[in-house]
Amino acid sequence: MKNIFSSFTIIALTGLTLFSCKEASNKNTDQHTEHTAAASETQAPQPSEQSSANLPAEPINEKETKTPVKEEIKSFSISPIIKDYLELKNALTTDNDKAAASAGKKLLATIKNTDMKSIPANKHKEYMDIADDAKENAEHIGDNVGKIDHQREHMAPLSQDMADLIALFGTTQKLYRDYCPMFNDGKGAVWISESKSIKNPYYGSKMLTCGSVKKEY
Repeated sequence: MKNIFSSFTIIALTGLTLFSCKEASNKNTDQHTEHTAAASETQAPQPSEQSSANLPAEPINEKETKTPVKEEIKSFSISPIIKDYLELKNALTTDNDKAAASAGKKLLATIKNTDMKSIPANKHKEYMDIADDAKENAEHIGDNVGKIDHQREHMAPLSQDMADLIALFGTTQKLYRDYCPMFNDGKGAVWISESKSIKNPYYGSKMLTCGSVKKEY
């Protein structure tokens, strides 16, 4: 009987020992699992960080980083030359040689002070040829007060110079090319006017309305 009791005691103790070992093993397993999960949560990147890390770097827009530089573009206009010419023409229509001489000198200065850099390269030579002739004619008119016939002789080629300049560069002002068939012994001569009505600078008050409009600009 004593042996039976001892055997029972041993079996109970053995079972208790096995149960304790198993429980301890389960606790260790659970602790390991919790530790692993915690470590995973700590190491795993947040969704926003992960997506940001995987996105490619945003390209730099060179157009936005560079400040645009405006180039200064000079445009050539013959308006100042035409203005002085019209003043000269109007003086001759009223037979005023002094006013014609003054306008001739002003025109000469305007042509001399032209900014040559503003003239297009492909028109530079042609302009120079016209301008050189115009300066000579303007100078003669400016230097001959009291000699209106001589002034009018140079008015004819000067007017052709103006017509050539308009053909070369155009005009923003409404202008007319008039023609007098009688001047220069019937060879005729042109002039440029800002008015459609005929006022002849070659004869003035003698034949003020002699001539006709040949072209509008």
